[in-house]
Parts: sequence; structure tokens; C-alpha cells
Amino acid sequence: MAAATGKLEVDIEVKSNPNEFWETIKDSTIVFPKAFPNDYKSIEVLEGDGKSVGSVRLITYGDGSPLVKVSKEKIDYVDEEKKIYGYSVIDGGLLKYYKTFKCKLTLTPKGDGSFVKWSCEFEKAREDIPDPSVIKDFAVKNLLELDVYSDKP
Repeated sequence: MAAATGKLEVDIEVKSNPNEFWETIKDSTIVFPKAFPNDYKSIEVLEGDGKSVGSVRLITYGDGSPLVKVSKEKIDYVDEEKKIYGYSVIDGGLLKYYKTFKCKLTLTPKGDGSFVKWSCEFEKAREDIPDPSVIKDFAVKNLLELDVYSDKP
């Protein structure tokens, strides 16, 4: 029997300037462990520059992270003009639960702020694995915290 595939999406409105927020997202390798030490112990660049397509990053999550402690991600897609960022999980604890896990972040200017769409597509390792709502909630929490963090002068 084939494992179930699915998709989760969430839209978030942030107050941050779209260009500044986009730069912060691209600099997440450096920014996230500083901004959210409870969630991210470290993000290490294994291949590439950590920002462009083909880059591979090893993320060690902190005590605040649900489900997973280590994850290796590969950047699949970066569109500077449309502010779209895509990556896949290629190794780590998450792959015990999901055979494939790809995420996409789209940033759209909205007034002085931004509209962020986070989505993930996944294939469950087994039928009884729940949808990764906990990951979606973690992403939402991070994006909202990042908004507050980026908004500081």
C-alpha cells in the first residue's frame, strides 16, 4: 500500500518590510541561532554558501523544537524577484516519519508589511503517521518571532 502524501499551507501577515524580511530569511543560517537560541542550537553550511540553490545546511535544533533534533536541508529554489524560497529535508530525524519533505516560503509585499505563505509537501513513511501540523506550527511561531526580531532597529 502506498504511503499517504499531503500538503499543509498557512498564510501569515507580518509587519516587517518585505525586502528586509526576505534578507533575514536568506540569512537564516546566521540569524536563526542568534534570534531563537531555544529553537536552533546551530545551523552549519555543509555545501555552497547557505543561501543559494544547491546549498546544504545541517540544522541542530534546540530544546524548543518538537519532533526533530537534527535535520539536513538542501535549498532547491530561490527566486529573488518573486521572493520564493524552497528547500527539502534530505537527512535527519524527520525522515523517520516522512519519506519526502519539501517546504516553500513565498513573500508578497502588502502595504508596509508582508504576506508570507509557508507550505510543505510530504509523503508519510507509514499510514499511521500524523500530518506534520507540529512542524507547521513551529514554522508559524518562527515567522512571527522573526517579524518581531526583524522589526527591531
